[in-house]
Parts: sequence; C-alpha cells; structure tokens
Amino acid sequence: MTFDPNAQLDPTSVTDARGGGRMGGRGGGLAVGGGGLGLVIAIIYVLLGGNPGALVGGGSGTAPDANAPNSSALASCKTGTDANQREDCQIVGYVNSIEKYWTGALQGYTHAETTIFSEGVSTGCGDATSATGPFYCPPDKGVFLDLTFFEELERRFGAKDAPFARAYVLAHEYGHHVQNLAGDLQPGSDTGPTSRAVRTELQADCYAGVWANHAADDKFMQPLTPEEIAAADKAAAAVGDDHIQESSGGTVDPDSFSHGTSEQRVRWFTTGYKSGNPDDCDTFNATTL
Repeated sequence: MTFDPNAQLDPTSVTDARGGGRMGGRGGGLAVGGGGLGLVIAIIYVLLGGNPGALVGGGSGTAPDANAPNSSALASCKTGTDANQREDCQIVGYVNSIEKYWTGALQGYTHAETTIFSEGVSTGCGDATSATGPFYCPPDKGVFLDLTFFEELERRFGAKDAPFARAYVLAHEYGHHVQNLAGDLQPGSDTGPTSRAVRTELQADCYAGVWANHAADDKFMQPLTPEEIAAADKAAAAVGDDHIQESSGGTVDPDSFSHGTSEQRVRWFTTGYKSGNPDDCDTFNATTL
C-alpha cells in the first residue's frame, strides 16, 4: 500500500522498544496471535491462559521495556513519504490509519498501543520472543511485533508484497482489540474447524478486511490496487492452519486448527473488504465458516 506523501503521521501511537532491557515476566494474561510461524501461535494463550514465551521456549534472555519512550527513530516518522521509505514508519502509518477508522466506526473505541521489539519482550501476558509472532495482549490493550516476522512470513510461507503483509497483520491484531472492547475475547479449551478459537481469528481477518475497505478514506493511504488486493489474499492464505502445517512438513490435522484454513482466512478477509461493514463479520453465529 502506498501512503499519501503529504499524510501527517503521529509516531506517539507506537512504542519503539527495540534493544535494551531484560524480560521480567510481568504478567500471565491472555494473548491473541494473528497467525504465524508454527502450529501453536498466540491464540493458544487464549485457550489455555499460558505464557507467550512457553510456546517457543522463551521466558529468559534480553528484552526491552515495552513501556519505554519512543526512540528518535520513530519520532522522525512524520509524513507519508517517510512511511513509503521506511519499514518502521510504515507501521506508524498503518496504526494511525487503523485506529482512525475504528475510532469512527466503534462507539467507545479506545487506543491500543503497538510496540515494536527485537529478540524478546515482557508483557502483561508474559514473556515472548521474536519467534512467537505478532500478538495482541488484552491486559496491556496492546499489539506486539518484531519486524523480522515479516521476513519469515515471506521466506517460509510465501506471503509476498511485504508492505501489505504488514498492513494485514496489524489490521488483524487490531481486530482482536476490537473484539476485546466488545467482550468477544473469551477463554476456552477448544480447537478444530468450528471452534471458538477459529471463529475468533476469522472475525479478526474480517475486521482487517473492513479496515482495508476504508483505508483510503482517511487520506493516509492511496486507494488499493488490484495487485494489492491479490497480495492481501496471499498474506491471509499464508497463515492458514492447513498451509502452515503443510509448509512445516507435517500432515494437515483439522482437529488442531486454531486460526482457520487458508481458504477461510481469504474468504473472511474478502467478506470484510467487499462489505466494509463490521456487522457482516459475525463469525460466532455463522453456520458456515
């Protein structure tokens, strides 16, 4: 996605916590992932109430303070031109656009902070490492991601057009924030094709599509091109349970699904994109996923 060069960015909505302190294990809340680099991603925290670091053998090592002030690097992300040239400034621009949309679309919407980290981070949901993948932590009401995730997403799972992959992942994680505000993030113990875990993730995909429908409305970004829409489908398909299991050399096990198949993720993103209406994203009551 291309930003309007004259768009004015607000870098204070993103915390740059790359480099620095040490993990502190400051919480045990429920984190929610957007699909990532293994068969068990952060949605498992919702199901089992676990620590993000436990998924990847984390829980120790270096990590920044997620409450640290913004670095001078992000402070220089001021315009759409910066976002078109720098990956971290793109994150700032996407967050600005996503939050502006939901502020107008959802009554009572409150800010969710995005934290960019490297190596590891301590959150209200526990410690996580770069291998965890992007996730949303309800106690912090924040999104956490290491930018190296997008390189891995392309290298291992074939998600092309990295700029739109970033937009899709961020919009999905903010979909979890919307769910949290609406009271739709609920713990459970189920996995499988029609589980609440899958319905939760597919709704977040649909919410991402809804934002994409309106992305050009706020003048941060230029209208989506057909190529970018195709890239959105590619990114969504890359993080389907079946595709991840196959790409990791395993067999497809529907009973273990926690995010939905590639076809489902593409279809629900497309549903949101074509409709532009969050009311059309009620996956919890959908008879067909």
